[in-house]
Amino acid sequence: MAETSLEHKPKRNEFNLISITHLPTSSQSLDLSVAARFSVESGEAQLRFHQSNDVTLVHLRTARLFKLGPIESVCMHESSPTNGNEEKSYTIGIAIRFRTEEDSENFHFAFEQWKNEMEGENLGPKLVNETDLALKSKFDDKTEASSAKMYFHYYGQLLHQQNMLQDYVRTGTYYAAVIENRVDFFDRVVVDVGAGSGILSLFAVQAGAKHVYAVEASEMAEYARRLIAGNPSLGQRITVVKGKVEEVELPEKADILISEPMGTLLVNERMLESYVIARDKFLAPNGKMFPTIGRMHMAPFSDEYLFVEVSNKALFWQQKSYYGVDLTSLYASASQGYFSQPVVDAFDPRLLVAPAISHKLDFTSMKEEELYEIDIPLKFVATVGTRVHGLACWFDVLFDGSTVQRWLTTAPNAPTTHWYQLRCVLVQPIYVMAGQEITGRLHMVSHSAQSYTMHLTLTAKMWGPGAEQGGNIQTSYGKFDLKEPYYRMSQPQPYISNQDQQPNQLLQSQVTSLQTQDEMGPFSEQNSGITWNQ
Repeated sequence: MAETSLEHKPKRNEFNLISITHLPTSSQSLDLSVAARFSVESGEAQLRFHQSNDVTLVHLRTARLFKLGPIESVCMHESSPTNGNEEKSYTIGIAIRFRTEEDSENFHFAFEQWKNEMEGENLGPKLVNETDLALKSKFDDKTEASSAKMYFHYYGQLLHQQNMLQDYVRTGTYYAAVIENRVDFFDRVVVDVGAGSGILSLFAVQAGAKHVYAVEASEMAEYARRLIAGNPSLGQRITVVKGKVEEVELPEKADILISEPMGTLLVNERMLESYVIARDKFLAPNGKMFPTIGRMHMAPFSDEYLFVEVSNKALFWQQKSYYGVDLTSLYASASQGYFSQPVVDAFDPRLLVAPAISHKLDFTSMKEEELYEIDIPLKFVATVGTRVHGLACWFDVLFDGSTVQRWLTTAPNAPTTHWYQLRCVLVQPIYVMAGQEITGRLHMVSHSAQSYTMHLTLTAKMWGPGAEQGGNIQTSYGKFDLKEPYYRMSQPQPYISNQDQQPNQLLQSQVTSLQTQDEMGPFSEQNSGITWNQ
């Protein structure tokens, strides 16, 4: 059939169909009275499928149309519960069978015409296999366009993939977790969420996977295709799907999901949300997830050198005559800016002032919304008397295989990874004595730049005589942007422990002693964020 310009092709508003099928239901309606009608209601373009006495309403602004065959298509659109709560919207599909190939082509043209007319623009003919539209997925709704562009550009470059592949703790642990649990992968359908170079997909096939769908949204998808094609004995069982998990559809359910969705402090970049969405979309009941759970670990630390280093960064702004200009009016803001940066480096675990606590995330059962805001109460007992300069954080994940349970940890006494560890340095340290209780709160709020704002409060509780009466001695507060850390990466720590141990066990012998460091002199309470309770 000759291609016809949309602006010259008559716009139809009604089509007779053979059948429609509401996905994922496998049964079809073979009612020959099925019809599809386009219309405008309250200024909005709509598509209604009429079937006997039932009517299915599709809002064209949230719809996308795919051509599956000469007379078969599928219409994907967003729907909401009857209470109209758009935050709870979900994607549903309608499979369509047309009477003739010409009807199918005319329907696709009409779909575009109705949408483009409502959007006030004519974009010309689209690709035959997909109707383009200004549909914003859930990912787009919660993510700044500039952040997403930078994110996918970063992961679309081979040099950054190489950095991750050369993290032998990361890559080796994934390989071991997959190969040692062949029983979970053998003859199974696997979805690799955020596949990157496709290395995890290749691992899954090495373990005997029947087929792997490697879903990757960045331009790295093309490199993944080339890498997979370069390994033909493995690649014939891998399909690379370019797109976001929030938007793509797959032809079958997965028995197992594999992904590397961890960012700094586990949650940075907010890919864990996509991992959970992929679980709900692609994973069959009782399917497995690699990784299975994640844990964020936190402990107070004392590091006088780091504190002085961060404090000194703003000294430039204390100059009263910089080419004749007084800069001191910006000193407080500059200092606040430097202290708002979490520090990413590898530190000596002997800097920890108390045993760590942890916050668990179960990827198999948690809701995506639980990652929007993370609230962690803090409670520690100091093992030494010292100045506490802030909170140290790291994470680990568990691959809960049927044969072997394997941990990947970023703990400060384990082999250093490209994630390193993270420390939040407070403008005002607090003094503690051995046995004194430290309480507080780490409140993390997600934002549209694919990261979190971190609110940290640490309080030294009453200690010694009269402690039973309660009360606080000092409270210090800090606000940090996980998106903008200070990368201070130190030299990696040597291998000193068995990776098969629980990460928490690794720290127990390391946090029991810390020599009191020499104080660097009195501190100022101005702009310190400290509260003294008498």
